[in-house]
Amino acid sequence: MRHKPHEPTCDWCLLRLDDNGNEFVVSCGHTRGEALSLAHAYQARGHKQLYWAQQRPGATPTEQPSLRMAPD
Repeated sequence: MRHKPHEPTCDWCLLRLDDNGNEFVVSCGHTRGEALSLAHAYQARGHKQLYWAQQRPGATPTEQPSLRMAPD
């Protein structure tokens, strides 16, 4: 079954950059909006790490590119 252009895809992930420069996938299987919401929620907790939403590698680019959020 093909994805319809007006339906959000669930191929977005939440990633984290730790204090040592290591990148980790926190979770996947989200829509872009869900992944961005999670990134905002983690940032709001006051973590020093950097969180961002990014479309899964190899996914058909159907939406805007990743968004990295700097810690407060």
